[in-house]
Amino acid sequence: MSWDEDGLERRATIGPGYVLLVGAASDDDEATVKRLADKVIDLRVFRDEAGRMNVSLVDVKGAALIVSQFTLFADMSKGRRPSLLKAGDPQRAEQLYEVFAKQFRDRGIETQTGSFGADMRVSIENDGPVTLVLSTDEWPTRV
Repeated sequence: MSWDEDGLERRATIGPGYVLLVGAASDDDEATVKRLADKVIDLRVFRDEAGRMNVSLVDVKGAALIVSQFTLFADMSKGRRPSLLKAGDPQRAEQLYEVFAKQFRDRGIETQTGSFGADMRVSIENDGPVTLVLSTDEWPTRV
């Protein structure tokens, strides 16, 4: 266990790679979670020798820091208080969160996780122009 300069426990750190804020919806299942994890792992968003985004996390031997974030499902369309009805049941969401992280580990990615459901301070040093929002909503398969 290590501590940061404010005396807070430091649970996980990674080098170059992804910081992923992950939430599970009430209708998500293991197959969907595994498919999304594989999609993220195989995204070609790192620069190749020509400077083009053409290299995956596996290719650069990058790492992943996966943080649970149910508030991604906040519906702000009415009123002034976010509705979180679309977020999954916490017990099921934690299981899916673990499945998501395991998929990274099974693919040989160094993977660190936050503490599910905890209040966390997350620091991100973004190196590059890529920030993506991925969803499994309306995700047709194309051949």
